[in-house]
Amino acid sequence: MKDLRAAADLIAGARRLVVLTGAGMSAESGVPTFRDALTGLWARFDAHELATPEAFERDPALVWGWYEWRRQLVERVEPNAGHEAVARLDCTLITQNVDDLHERAGSRDVVHLHGSLFEPRCSVCAAPAERPAGEPPACVRCGGPVRPGVVWFGEALPAAALEQAVEAAAACDVLITVGTSGLVHPAAEIPQVAARLGGTVIQVNPEPTPLDAVCALNLRGPAAVVLPQIIS
Repeated sequence: MKDLRAAADLIAGARRLVVLTGAGMSAESGVPTFRDALTGLWARFDAHELATPEAFERDPALVWGWYEWRRQLVERVEPNAGHEAVARLDCTLITQNVDDLHERAGSRDVVHLHGSLFEPRCSVCAAPAERPAGEPPACVRCGGPVRPGVVWFGEALPAAALEQAVEAAAACDVLITVGTSGLVHPAAEIPQVAARLGGTVIQVNPEPTPLDAVCALNLRGPAAVVLPQIIS
């Protein structure tokens, strides 16, 4: 209880607040993480093998179909109380998640470090694409295959999003990291940047993570339970 009060006071008094969310937050709404086994028609596949440029080059229809399945799954779930609490904050919101749950909860100008299931683009010319019918769909500009608008294993993060995230972390006085394992880089370095430059880092996570050491407060529990208690 003491730590919850301390976190609430820090958040209420923050002048430059940053929130970083990871897969654990979406998992509380029913979105599987990459560590979860695939189910149904996809049970025989490994998510880590589907989420690569090489997999898309070998079989665009297979990879596109899997991401369409993921997008449809996201559309069937709802933002949880943690998403709704974050939406009440005046903050820079950075997420590692590729869903739109933050936006549906009311957050605006979300920085998506790993892209979005809802922003497909051409794999050849990078032009933004509508979500066309067909597998694999073709770019209306150049005819190249349209790919999911996410960052795959082996790809660099979008430069503009990463720059915005690092600059926000460097300038903040409080950073809340929520539901992130602290294992995926370079996103895991963002709380470390904040701590190194004088920001206070608050972690909300059911389990210990490698970020524990840089956090002033480690609040154990689900985001949907903890965040409404520390965000007014």
